[in-house]
Amino acid sequence: MKEIQLTARAAIHKGKLEEFKLLAAQCMRTVREQDSGTLQYDWFLNEAQTECVVRETYRDSEAVLEHIANLGATFGAILTICDWTFEVFGSPSPELVEAAAGLSPKVYSPFQSM
Repeated sequence: MKEIQLTARAAIHKGKLEEFKLLAAQCMRTVREQDSGTLQYDWFLNEAQTECVVRETYRDSEAVLEHIANLGATFGAILTICDWTFEVFGSPSPELVEAAAGLSPKVYSPFQSM
């Protein structure tokens, strides 16, 4: 399984919703314009707009590393206005595991799939 799937969950800090929406829009623009291996990048808000879930699928670990590099400062900024958790599904490369270590993702390795 070369594809990497991610689920990112954000609890948006009180009073930061509008800033969050601006940064999220910038993330989406960057992905559309610069990423070459992003297959899915969907953002969902709960009804109260206090939590967001981002569903992501990438061609492979290299595509995730490209995505992280492309987001750069925007990613850094959005990390400061939310409490984030990350789940990685697949077999991330050692380089991706190292690059993501500071985010403390939970990694789920393939067990069964079609």
